[in-house]
Amino acid sequence: MEPAAYRNSRPRKRMGAGVLFRDEAGRVLVVEPTYKPDWELPGGAVEADESPRTACVREVEEEIGLRIELGRMLCMEWQGAEPDRTESLMFVYDGGVLAPETELWLAPDELASYRFVEPADLHVLMSERVARRTRAAVQAVAQGRLVELEHGLPVRP
Repeated sequence: MEPAAYRNSRPRKRMGAGVLFRDEAGRVLVVEPTYKPDWELPGGAVEADESPRTACVREVEEEIGLRIELGRMLCMEWQGAEPDRTESLMFVYDGGVLAPETELWLAPDELASYRFVEPADLHVLMSERVARRTRAAVQAVAQGRLVELEHGLPVRP
């Protein structure tokens, strides 16, 4: 088999990347997409030939109007295929603490609103899958480490 044919026959994974922003009280910034019911972290899909970090910076500027320098990766999650989605890799990076005077601009075709939410209450607005990943990222900040998840559960070496 030719190298290009072999490469093109290999499985492909979706990738997404989000940013964990907090306020001074430790609440998490979540955004309300216009195109689906569940809230998310700012961020989005990683495009072809784009790193997750680059995608995060681009998506944050496009969605909420912030030009940022990302902190470290906090969480990486592998999700297996489900009936309504292909397998994926999801990344969460540290966006730090936003100053109270920080103004967010929302892309009207993508986001309806935003709010800061206590980590324990994320499941009220987010899907359970995204809430678990976000809580893991909050723990990663507190513990100063990277959290690896598979299907929302921590990987223990």
